[in-house]
Amino acid sequence: MPFNETFTPFKPPERAVAQDWPSLGEHLKSAGMVLDAADPPRQFDSGFGNLNYRIVVDGSPVVLRRPPMGPVNPGSNDMLREGRILSRLWREFPLAPRCLHVCEQPDVLGAPFILMQYRPGRVIGGSFPSDLADRLNAGAFIGERLVATLAELHAIDPAAVDLDTLGRPEGFLERTTNGWAKRARLSWDTEPPPVLDRVLDWLGANQPSENPAAATLLHNDFKLDNVILDPDTLDPIAVIDWDMGTRGDPLHDLAVLLSYWTEADDPPVMHELNQMPSAGFGFPTRRQIAEAYSAESGRDLDGLRFFRVLAVLRLAVIFMQLNRRFRESGGDPRFASFGELANGLLSFADDVSANRYF
Repeated sequence: MPFNETFTPFKPPERAVAQDWPSLGEHLKSAGMVLDAADPPRQFDSGFGNLNYRIVVDGSPVVLRRPPMGPVNPGSNDMLREGRILSRLWREFPLAPRCLHVCEQPDVLGAPFILMQYRPGRVIGGSFPSDLADRLNAGAFIGERLVATLAELHAIDPAAVDLDTLGRPEGFLERTTNGWAKRARLSWDTEPPPVLDRVLDWLGANQPSENPAAATLLHNDFKLDNVILDPDTLDPIAVIDWDMGTRGDPLHDLAVLLSYWTEADDPPVMHELNQMPSAGFGFPTRRQIAEAYSAESGRDLDGLRFFRVLAVLRLAVIFMQLNRRFRESGGDPRFASFGELANGLLSFADDVSANRYF
């Protein structure tokens, strides 16, 4: 099937978040680049956070990425971090689009932003494309390729791509756990549900030992819709959304992927999450994905349940933060129901900690 840009749909112009395109044009001109005003920018219609636009610079399409409008949570939506990673990682990991330009000056568009290579292809979110529904083993193949891609990333020597000072592997797990616990306390601005205390207490009592020497590069939000697929073969052609990339325990990346991975027998909240169509269409189970990753990477899965609980808590906090943003300032109506979703995810984290679900 030939490429069609409906695989990466754009927002209708009337729904797009406007940017100061004349200001961008002047900035790029000062850097020796030309923004093509005859080919208007188009905003990609995906994701809940960063804003992404297809623009044409020097006659070629590129992607402009910037944080969401307004204040952002500390440590998230970090375009300078993403620019640093994508300026280097492509040397050993061709699936990483190359960063073409970094703007640190917030006065151009209101926040730092980057330009990166445009890799058109198929993006699959919560719904399985109808044209693939009858394709035998499509889900199994996609699951296999996701595992292989994650293992390939984790096999890269950070020093080989000048990223051996990215993040702080020493204390990564304790720092990450404490960070999400603090965000959880702040996100539930009314009285938090008792299940939050149970989950946080379990994490505090079950944290595995750390080995900073075994740290790898981490994507930190690796999931299906952050992998662009070849529309014909379904092979990955790009991994995107690197603004939280760091170094740490590779099981963290695996657990984040599994936190989005819905199975047919999961409780309703995991189906309402609607992030990956993995409950059908031949997709492997979470356990099969974990075992495949272990075989592919040569790593054991000791401590994975801890990382699973932490990753589901993380997801609950993110959705509660989005809901709180909606309650405080309005905006995207999708966020209105995210408070209930966040509470359901907390309960699922509790279920995972008790081994009721893998």
